[in-house]
Amino acid sequence: MFRFLEEKFVPVAARVGNQRHLVAIRDGFITIMPLTILGTLAILVNNLPIKFYQNALDAIWKHETWTQWGGSIWGATFGILSLLLAFSISYNLAKSYDKDGLSAGVIGLSSYMTFGTFGDGGLTGLTTGTGGLFIAMIIALLSTEVFCRLAGNPKLLIKMPNGVPPAVSKSFAALLPAMITIGLFALVRTIISAGFDLPDIVGSFYSAIQEPFMGLTNSWIAALLLAFIPTFLWTLGVHGANIIEPFMQTINLPAIEANVRAISSGEVAPYIVNKPFFDAFINMGGSGTTIALIIAIFIISRKNKQYNTVGKLSAAPGLFNINEPLLFGLPIVLNPVLFVPFILTPMINVTIAFFATKWGFVPAATVAPPWTTPPIINGFLATASWRGAVLSIVLLIIAVCIYLPFLSMANRMAKQNEQSSAESETQNEKRVTESENQKVEV
Repeated sequence: MFRFLEEKFVPVAARVGNQRHLVAIRDGFITIMPLTILGTLAILVNNLPIKFYQNALDAIWKHETWTQWGGSIWGATFGILSLLLAFSISYNLAKSYDKDGLSAGVIGLSSYMTFGTFGDGGLTGLTTGTGGLFIAMIIALLSTEVFCRLAGNPKLLIKMPNGVPPAVSKSFAALLPAMITIGLFALVRTIISAGFDLPDIVGSFYSAIQEPFMGLTNSWIAALLLAFIPTFLWTLGVHGANIIEPFMQTINLPAIEANVRAISSGEVAPYIVNKPFFDAFINMGGSGTTIALIIAIFIISRKNKQYNTVGKLSAAPGLFNINEPLLFGLPIVLNPVLFVPFILTPMINVTIAFFATKWGFVPAATVAPPWTTPPIINGFLATASWRGAVLSIVLLIIAVCIYLPFLSMANRMAKQNEQSSAESETQNEKRVTESENQKVEV
C-alpha cells in the first residue's frame, strides 16, 4: 500500500503543494498573519470575559473610550484584510514569475477595488473586510496573470534613459500593462453590473456563495476531513499543513470576525471550525497532536534508544508546535505502526472538541494566537476562557492514551530487531572463529 501511494499519490500531492497559485495564496495569508493575530488580540483585550477586569477599566475611562483602542486596531487589521490580501497574493504570484512584485501588488489591489461597492463614505466594510476575501483572491490571481503576460510584451514597454532612477523606470515599464489590466477588470465589472443587475458584486457573492460555503465547512464531517487530510499527507512525506493552509485561511478569517460580532452582541458564536480551533485543540505539538507522542515516549520508551533520543531532541520544538524532527526522526513518515495513531488521534480530538463547543461546554474560538503558542496556553487564549485550557488538557491525556499501545508495539518490534541483530552478530563471530580455527589446523 505504501509503495503504491508513494509511486502514484505522492507525486500528485507534491505537485499540488508546489502549484504556484496555491503557494501565492498561502504566502499571501502568511504575509498578513501578524495583522490577523494583532486584530484578534485587540478584540481579546476589549472583550475579555472577566468582570473585575471590565469593571476596573470602566472605572478609569468610559467603556466606549478604552475599547476604542482595540476597535481602532481591529479596523486597521480585519477591517482592511481583503485589500491587504489582494496586494500580498498579487505580489507573491508575480515574484514566482520573476516579474515586478510591487507593481503587480498595486495593480492587483486596484483591480479588486474596481469590483468594490462604494457608499457615501467610500468603500463599504464588506468590501474591505473579510466579506471580500474570496473575490480578492480570485481577482488578485487573474489580474496578476494578465499583468505578467502584458509585462513580457516588448511593444508595451516604455524604456527610460539610463540615468533615470530604477523606481521610476519600473513604474513606466508597468504603465501600459497596468492601464490595460485595470481597465479590463473595470470593464468586466461594468458588464456584470449591467447585465445581471448586480450593483453590489461583493455583497451578492458573499450572500450566494461564501456564507453558505462557510456553513458547509462548519460541520463535524468537514472538521473530520480537515483533521484527516494533513496527517494522511504527512505519513507519505508531503507537507499536508502547507497544502491545506490556503483553504483553512479562506474560512478562518470570516469565521473569527462573525464569532466576534456575535459575542459582542450577546449572541452565540456561529462558527466552531476555524484555524484557532484546530491550533488550540488538534494541532498541539504540530500535526497529529504529536506533543502527546513525545509525552508517551518519555513514559514507556526510555529503553528504546532511538525513540528516546528523538523524543528528547523533539521536546523543545514540539512545545512550540514544530514537529518535523519527530516526523522524520522516528520516523512517522511511512511508518506502518505510528501512522495509525498519527491519523486517528486528531480525528478523535476534533470530534470531542467540536461537540464540546457545540454543546456549550467550551466557548467558540474567537482569538488567533500565534501558531507557535504552547498547548494549553493556546486553548486559553483562543477561547478567552479557562475552559479552553481544561479541554486542551483532557485532549492531551486522551491523545497520550491513544499513542501508548502503538508505541508499546513499536518498542517490542525494536527490541526484537535488536535481538535478531545481536544473534546475527553472534553467528557471524562464530563463523569467523570457526574459519580461523580451520586455517590454524590446516
